[in-house]
Amino acid sequence: MRNGTKAGGAVPGGTEAPGTEAARAPRPRLGADPQRTSSGIGSRVGFGSRAGARAGGGGRAGCGSVPGVRNGSGWTPWLYLLPALVVIGGLLVYPVYQLGLISFLEYTQAQVSGGEPTSFQGFGNYTALFSDPQFWQVLLATVLFAAACVVTTLAVGCALAVLLTRVRAVPRLALMLAALGAWATPAVTGSTVWVFLFDPDFGPVNRVLGLGDFSWTYGRYSAFALVLFEVVWCSFPFVMVTVYAGIKAIPGEVLEAAALDGASQWRIWRSVTAPMLRPILVVVTIQSIIWDFKVFTQIYVMTGGGGIAGQNLVLNVYAYQKAFASSQYSLGSAIGVVMLLILLAVTLVYLRLLRRQGEEL
Repeated sequence: MRNGTKAGGAVPGGTEAPGTEAARAPRPRLGADPQRTSSGIGSRVGFGSRAGARAGGGGRAGCGSVPGVRNGSGWTPWLYLLPALVVIGGLLVYPVYQLGLISFLEYTQAQVSGGEPTSFQGFGNYTALFSDPQFWQVLLATVLFAAACVVTTLAVGCALAVLLTRVRAVPRLALMLAALGAWATPAVTGSTVWVFLFDPDFGPVNRVLGLGDFSWTYGRYSAFALVLFEVVWCSFPFVMVTVYAGIKAIPGEVLEAAALDGASQWRIWRSVTAPMLRPILVVVTIQSIIWDFKVFTQIYVMTGGGGIAGQNLVLNVYAYQKAFASSQYSLGSAIGVVMLLILLAVTLVYLRLLRRQGEEL
């Protein structure tokens, strides 16, 4: 018929005749899988089939999987960390193991020379250590001295980091070079220079301050103060550079908005800058605690091995005296183990407090 349509063709009015879709659908080939062919084009991309269900997220191999790598394998990160773990095991784990082992033995000069056999003492060295009143005096002095050094170092380093963001390029470069020079100076050299600067006979500091022949290393507190100045001098550059890099990473719009709201510089630091720098401050605080708690060179050089009658002893110098001056190596090892446990406890407590405040570490 001329006015009619073919089977499956269009009918007047813009509609298609019934059966058009069925005519256009691909016919299943003889012997083909009905489930594979009944879905048409969708079967090619995985919809309507088991392969499509896997590709859609229902299976183990998702759309973002990497060929050749099994998802959920926990060995890949450890393979990347293996070289570092081997180095740490050789340089840290084995010495700590030997330190702990010697602390449980009777290990003096007689055992070192082979004159007497080594015997197991158990916790005898720790009992002797904890029953010594001098140990508790040295421990208290170490904690107070380290706390003062950490607080002063953080205050000076953060203040100078903020100052670096306020000055021009030339003063900033001069301050950075001076700070890095102090940081790069060896501890023995820096301690010797500071002893000369504060020498009662030839030092220029006493002349400038009009102190005459005042000896900084004679009194207990003045000697600790002198060592504190030197420790802060060689430690603040690390804090300054690290915090300055963190401040430069903060978007300038945030600080400008706080300034436009009328906040003072101290309020901006306390309410805006410091919270955003908290992960960096965690790192520098923990590093400062570890470094200042283990101070040895500055105390030993500037106070002559611990001051008059041991009034400026800290745990590191105290352990050195017990181990090498008195040849009580097992007792010195016990002091080292106690220091290690104290530092681990302080670090874990500090990190736990930060996690309670919602910080991601």
